[in-house]
Amino acid sequence: MSRTVQVSFDCADPNTLAGFWNEVLGYRYDSPPPGFATWEEALDHFGVPEEDRNNASASVDPDGVGPRLWFQRVPEGKVAKNRLHLDVRVATDLSGDERMAALETECARLVGLGGRRVRRFEPEPPMSKGFLVMQDPEGNEFCLD
Repeated sequence: MSRTVQVSFDCADPNTLAGFWNEVLGYRYDSPPPGFATWEEALDHFGVPEEDRNNASASVDPDGVGPRLWFQRVPEGKVAKNRLHLDVRVATDLSGDERMAALETECARLVGLGGRRVRRFEPEPPMSKGFLVMQDPEGNEFCLD
């Protein structure tokens, strides 16, 4: 039996948060159902009211390797630190100053997309090569590694 993982995000604005993570990971919005050229066309056909069209969104890895991301609107906001977070691995082949410079460059790009920088952790060999803690636009923590 084959199993896959979908990572689900509770959020206030599914389409916007999916767009942020698409940019972070190089993902794209999931395709509309077969027979429909766009999600708008599908939602029109299914009679989904305008006010309900941002209740959920999904993002997929265009190469089909990474997990699907599911974003669902919930009424409550985030109130505590995540118990689970994503590590976005952008500099695994680098070390020292070169690694930290690459992480800072990616951090600046993500801040420009609505992310927030939280804290920098310097390298502490052999246990850590250094990383940055960030938050997405709705406050979900993730690390640049």
